[in-house]
Amino acid sequence: MEQVTGGCQCGRVRYQVGIEDDEAYLCHCRMCQRATGGFAAAFKNVKRDNLRWLGDEPDWYRSSPIAQRPFCSRCGTPLGFAFVEGSGNMDLTVGSFDDPGRFKPTSHFGVESMHEAWLDTTGLKRMRCDEYQALMDKWAKAGAVPPT
Repeated sequence: MEQVTGGCQCGRVRYQVGIEDDEAYLCHCRMCQRATGGFAAAFKNVKRDNLRWLGDEPDWYRSSPIAQRPFCSRCGTPLGFAFVEGSGNMDLTVGSFDDPGRFKPTSHFGVESMHEAWLDTTGLKRMRCDEYQALMDKWAKAGAVPPT
């Protein structure tokens, strides 16, 4: 088991979790679409016993009678999904991991709400953040460097 870390955008909520593989999945259900503001939620399923919150614990939103979602109330980062009871597992949002690029999607869930047009984007125009001069100028004016 490998220990990996993650947390919210502002850094108030941090976690460490033991994982056994890099498998992840996309949830397309309407609850996850609304909770994340995206076309799907990218999740890594983990064992609750392998998760340690470091520093401040997350806030929890009871998103339905059967589920709750951890998030940071300071910056708004959605951190996951958990059933209220009956499961030793929970999900962490792939984007909240310090190294999200390691995870590979292996399945889709909630496909009744899937938006196919957002899945295969290989033919779309691509641009790096550092190629967009207006954005780089804003970072420079703020006296900061963009996150990588």
